Amino acid sequence: MPDPPPLPRVVRPLPQLPDGMTPSLLGAYAELHCKTNFSFLEGASHADELVQRAVELGYAALAVTDRNTLAGVVRAHVAAKAVDLRLLIGAEITPEDAPPVVLLSMDRAGYGRLSKLITVGRRNAPKGECRLSADDIARHSQGLMAAVIPQRAELTSLNFYREVFGDRASLLAELHQGRDDQRELQRRLALAAKSRLPLVAANDVHFHSPVRQPLQDVLTAIRYRCTVADLGERRFSNGERYLRSPASMRKLFATCPEAVERTVEIADRCRFSLDELKYEYPHELCPPGTTPEEYLHKLTWEGARNRYPDGIPDKVLRMIEHELELISELHYEAYFLTVWDLVRFARSREILCQGRGSAAN
Repeated sequence: MPDPPPLPRVVRPLPQLPDGMTPSLLGAYAELHCKTNFSFLEGASHADELVQRAVELGYAALAVTDRNTLAGVVRAHVAAKAVDLRLLIGAEITPEDAPPVVLLSMDRAGYGRLSKLITVGRRNAPKGECRLSADDIARHSQGLMAAVIPQRAELTSLNFYREVFGDRASLLAELHQGRDDQRELQRRLALAAKSRLPLVAANDVHFHSPVRQPLQDVLTAIRYRCTVADLGERRFSNGERYLRSPASMRKLFATCPEAVERTVEIADRCRFSLDELKYEYPHELCPPGTTPEEYLHKLTWEGARNRYPDGIPDKVLRMIEHELELISELHYEAYFLTVWDLVRFARSREILCQGRGSAAN
């Protein structure tokens, strides 16, 4: 029986970017779907290995998207900063009633919602598991880009993602040198047209180099509690899930170049960096109209006068002044006020408390 004729190619233009924003490197490539070894028994490369290889290949950006966790992003962030690579912070989320989806943080608020979403899933399940629904994703969708991983051609689920994420949603296409990649690509294009989701290329990266495939096979065997020889179809058919060169990705998607170009457009919309995070202490500890510095000084000198009712010794006076100056220089006032509040509460309830380290003491 002859093969059916190929599906018509569907060309979807890039969506209009916000004013002043253009793809940083048109024709370049950003990998949007990449697991580190923090995807336990799945990823076979460390974050720094993935980052270094991405730099060598000239990537516009690299996303770290471990399964239902953000555990790998800190090491990836440190490694990426050292080599000036743009890192996208995200996760592969696996709801029970919808296809898996890669969620990428666009801004600080989006990162917070992604963190909360994962927390919800972890608290809903036994330790080590994550249980989420499509409704959970919808409630935490703002500030996130979504790249859907279609496992079945279920238009209802794809329509859900389009309705929730709007122009922040896309459909992943991942080709791994299978028996008929181009036919698979045509299927994805047809599905993209039906679901009205733009197609974007990725490679479902599990290791930085093909040489890590044997290790990934072993990890998979451990996950399924069997030998490598008994994995069967649970084993990847080849070693293609690695960081491919931009030229290689363009060759794979030669009949749909916009899918590769769209990776950079998505990367340009994800501006969040872990550098934006900092410790956030409660502001209500200070009386209205008082800064943390003023209030810490007030409490410190009151405590010193109570400790030394006959007068503060010169040595202690100089020490207090030096410590307060150093705290002010480092902007640690809110930290000391928080510790003071914890100790005050513990003492009010006759709870034994003891500081660990000079600062907390």
